[in-house]
Amino acid sequence: MATTIKMVVFDMAGTTVNEENIVYKTLHQAINNAGYQVSLNDVLAVGAGMEKLQAIKSILQTYAGINDEDIANDIFQDFSKQLDETYSSSDMSAQPDTLAAISKLKNKGILVVLNTGYSDRVARNIVNKLGWQEGVEFDRLITASDVTNGRPAPDMINLAAQMYSINAAEIIKVGDSIIDIEEGKNAGCAMSIGITTGAHTVEQLQSAQPDHIINNLLELLPLV
Repeated sequence: MATTIKMVVFDMAGTTVNEENIVYKTLHQAINNAGYQVSLNDVLAVGAGMEKLQAIKSILQTYAGINDEDIANDIFQDFSKQLDETYSSSDMSAQPDTLAAISKLKNKGILVVLNTGYSDRVARNIVNKLGWQEGVEFDRLITASDVTNGRPAPDMINLAAQMYSINAAEIIKVGDSIIDIEEGKNAGCAMSIGITTGAHTVEQLQSAQPDHIINNLLELLPLV
């Protein structure tokens, strides 16, 4: 007998939210401001989906051979300040068909949780800009601020499961990065699904061996 899906956990930027890579462009700028020349593609390849201080550490280690907490923290502070300034003047929107897909899931009685490598403050700024409300467009928002270990550790998904007393095997994870797929697999989700609307290419997503790759969130519905 097939497992009943009780929850879908969606990543935010690149999956449900189109914010034109504002966060990663800002992260890229902050790293370059500190004198480390990396490309935006480098930032996306290594940092997409991660808690952002950890992303900085991973990018510095991968492309500059740097493993220094103080340097990473200084870059993170610059990044956080720039991001606040950028968000105050930037527009963002839902990814195509996001609200239609979420509505159909909720009509089936399936819980919708947003999770993200952003801090709680940044994530709530995003949902507020979109006009989304907890309990309306989504059931819960879980961020890197809420757990000890960020992606690819399963902590955020485990927390969502605990909140609703369900098993990870009754959850689908959907995200636009390798680390989203790894998170879902590490949690033991029924399916870990990649989507092509964000940070990583089809080829990059395939390297994480997702259960499915979709191009639009409505393609999720026949899989539930």
